[in-house]
Amino acid sequence: MTEMQKFYRKTRFGLCTVWLGLLLALGVYAESPQNPSGESSPAAQDKKSAAESSSAPPDTSAPVPSEKKISPQEADELFREVDQILKFSSTDTDLPIKHDVKRRLTSRDQLVAYMSKHMSDDEDAKRLRRSELVLKKFGLLPADFDLGKFLVALLREQIAGYYDPKTKTVNLLDWLGVEQQRPVLAHELTHALQDQSFSLEKWMKVGAGDLVEQRKQPTPADIENDEISTARQAVVEGQAMVVLVDYMLAPAGRTVANSPEVIETLKQAMLGGTADSPEFRDAPIFIKQELTFPYRYGLDFEVALLKNGGKDKAYAGALRDPPHSSRQIMEPETYLSGERIAPMPLPDFKQDFKSYEKFDIGAMGEFDVAVLLDQYAGETSAHALCPHWRGGYYYAVMPKGKPSGPLGLLYVSRWSNAEKAEQFAAIYAKWLSQRYEHVHGIAEKGEAALDDLTSVDRLAGRHRWRTEDGTVMMEVEGDTLMVTESLDDPTTETLEREVFARPAAGN
Repeated sequence: MTEMQKFYRKTRFGLCTVWLGLLLALGVYAESPQNPSGESSPAAQDKKSAAESSSAPPDTSAPVPSEKKISPQEADELFREVDQILKFSSTDTDLPIKHDVKRRLTSRDQLVAYMSKHMSDDEDAKRLRRSELVLKKFGLLPADFDLGKFLVALLREQIAGYYDPKTKTVNLLDWLGVEQQRPVLAHELTHALQDQSFSLEKWMKVGAGDLVEQRKQPTPADIENDEISTARQAVVEGQAMVVLVDYMLAPAGRTVANSPEVIETLKQAMLGGTADSPEFRDAPIFIKQELTFPYRYGLDFEVALLKNGGKDKAYAGALRDPPHSSRQIMEPETYLSGERIAPMPLPDFKQDFKSYEKFDIGAMGEFDVAVLLDQYAGETSAHALCPHWRGGYYYAVMPKGKPSGPLGLLYVSRWSNAEKAEQFAAIYAKWLSQRYEHVHGIAEKGEAALDDLTSVDRLAGRHRWRTEDGTVMMEVEGDTLMVTESLDDPTTETLEREVFARPAAGN
């Protein structure tokens, strides 16, 4: 989904980061007082009592690191360790070291100033506003949610370190202790190695969705490629997460490959947040899922590749031949088997939306559907239904001459069979009452209006509801669901004919 990807890229500003919450979650697994180089590890000593059992859950009540800045002597010590940890990352991934990595100590004020500068840019501000409106239309953000303000607060709270591919510099944060910086370095230096062999900035731009945004009439291939940046981000972060975990487990002679209980506990901790990360802990489901997707699912994806093809398959191989969709990340077997899902045919947007101005367009991938389902029906329904996704896209518009009018939406979703399409349609329809203040069913061709959806598990056929923002229409035909929201009836009828390949009236 283009706006979801823009949101994620906006929070990162093109940087490769590690989140403090992930680091805290991993801290309990530093079981040995010796780090991989044989030097004394303060992190291991501090966490020793919490790590008597390798499967112990993370200590979510652990205090956030003190704001006291590291001393110049500690910074010098850390900088001297960069080359040593870089060698660990290279050995762990088989990605070669081609040159030294620049290093820099960054203050919290410098980081916030960098974020604020990007958010104040006119174009960035416009994109952020579009993201916010589309996400609210889908019910993924509360109506009164201030996305820009939240992002600054979240990043101030959460970023533990980052690698900047523009300057080829690993940035360490002067308010985190040395013992916490070491695993951060293992993660960030993995990004440096990826960059040295594959030019991360250029590699990440492939399929970033910009062509879709610029073209007046996008093609099915554009929609299919819209998820590429999501999949590639998961590869980049998944690889770095494996190295981070391997670095912390190395003193005990363990790795990701032989510690599945660590991975499962870590993934659960990623979504929960900690007592001292209130911005993340209290964030909407969508934001938690979106921010942690490349770490959680990327980690699983890389572990699957390690088991099926070793280091070359998991690291250089995944960078040479990357996955192209969130489905392949979430279900690595589809990547390993080379599964290809046929692109969905698109209507003539320019012709069909004559009364509207294009606002945004993008894919709705398997991960996007999983987030919708998690929001609308809970995690169990999401896990059960989202693997049956087989394609989807949305097109958002504003009425011409009415900049303050409601955002119009076309959403088309394809499933493995009619039953799954009808199940998803029922969940989507039930959530309308949570997204609109007033929802009233409209009778269709002599049938009674559908107002009570509480006992509906499958929704077939065509249904309409009247809301304060206009009409919502949902129709299921075969394996395909079509939804229009806040569009006029003639536009909806035209889209129905195109989406379901029906002849025009009188033909």
